[in-house]
Amino acid sequence: REIYFTKNLRPRRDNLSLKASYNNNKIENNCIFPTIADIVISIIYFITYFNAWFGLIVFVCMTLYLSKYPVIYMVKIVVYIYIYILFLFFSTFFVKYYNAENYEVSRFEDAILKYQESEWKTQASLAFLNQTQNIIIGSGLLAGSLLCAYFVTEGKFEVGDFVLFVYTADTIFMLRNHCCVKDVVNAGNLNFRQGKVEFENVYFSYTSGKEILNDVSFTVLPGQTVALVGQSGSGKSTIIRLLFRFYNIQGGCIRIDGQDISQVKQTSLRSHIGVVPQDTVLFNDNIRDNIRYGRISASDREVEEAAVAADIHDKIMAFPEGYDTQVGERGLKLSGGEKQRVAIARTILKAPQIILLDEATSALDTQTERNIQASLAKVCANRTTIVVAHRLSTIIGVDQILVVREGRIAERGRHEELLAKGGLYADMWMKQQSQDTDSSSDTETKDRQSEKLQPPAMSSQQHHH
Repeated sequence: REIYFTKNLRPRRDNLSLKASYNNNKIENNCIFPTIADIVISIIYFITYFNAWFGLIVFVCMTLYLSKYPVIYMVKIVVYIYIYILFLFFSTFFVKYYNAENYEVSRFEDAILKYQESEWKTQASLAFLNQTQNIIIGSGLLAGSLLCAYFVTEGKFEVGDFVLFVYTADTIFMLRNHCCVKDVVNAGNLNFRQGKVEFENVYFSYTSGKEILNDVSFTVLPGQTVALVGQSGSGKSTIIRLLFRFYNIQGGCIRIDGQDISQVKQTSLRSHIGVVPQDTVLFNDNIRDNIRYGRISASDREVEEAAVAADIHDKIMAFPEGYDTQVGERGLKLSGGEKQRVAIARTILKAPQIILLDEATSALDTQTERNIQASLAKVCANRTTIVVAHRLSTIIGVDQILVVREGRIAERGRHEELLAKGGLYADMWMKQQSQDTDSSSDTETKDRQSEKLQPPAMSSQQHHH
């Protein structure tokens, strides 16, 4: 379920041509061969536990069922659409962060218009194939059920065998269920007033039987900054995603300014929230368009003003092509600090009322992190802010710290208060301080060793001699 971000959503035509055959082979290997293996296993199972007639029925029906594959893979548009949807799928969270679903839909529409004619030609044949498949599957199940019922009347099978056959046959053709978060009927826009965020007795789990959040309750007052800390897997980032409503909660309520976020439109909710993620996603495009993703309608001047606020404008102008500089796949041409500043500029351009920092600097070195903190302070000034932090030294001055442990709020309070309690937070603080001290000592030791290895400087007299 942790879906993270991948490559440019606008791949070039030559890349698509190269990837088309690769993905075609990939689909065949990953879809057809496992399906054939399943059929063979099913045939062996039915022959072993029933008799050869049932194996023959499965073989005939599934052979006819698989006849659709040569037709589909001859249609080139299917491969192109598959590739593009794959890119969009892996970038789902990122697109939602910036409320850009409509923009991406528009880009996707432009990409497939040139294939519209061939698509229409395939619709009739695909519809015919689908109906034929349904008839084949239904006929096979009917024939198998009648044959099984006949053997029951003849005393060769028991009633339990008939039930087993129907259940097993049903699982072979079971369709996957796709669920998603949808707006409720007549959902309205979020009436944003001050930015008060409330979690009230929130329960959540990705899968039944394993709770990620258990009775989580806290309040972030307008303009306050609250930090979430804890071990990996404790549920910190899940809280961020639930506030964006990437998932529906199983219990409790999440409110913004007293309004249940499950009762408002998702686009309206996300338009008021900005995020600086740990893994910054940059498209294979120029820097200007990467920053503009925060607000698609922004002008070039607004983009540059956001870059100035994020302290990256001068760095961009130092590049030979300035804002037209291509960042490469996933921003590989930029350093970690530069990518984070681009993400900060995006958020500044979006101008949200609520800021979420999901371990925004944990992947950076200490010095770069300190430089980034000043830019983050500008973004979060006078805005409701929730920070997921790894380094505790970056959240000393926040209004409230929530220590999350196994999906529960174990401790809460300011930095000094939690240290005085001597609990989980104090232990985490002492461990990090000890690690920082050891790291500093190692650095100094390496420097001294390096100095010893340097040859002594020769004086002018030695040079003369």
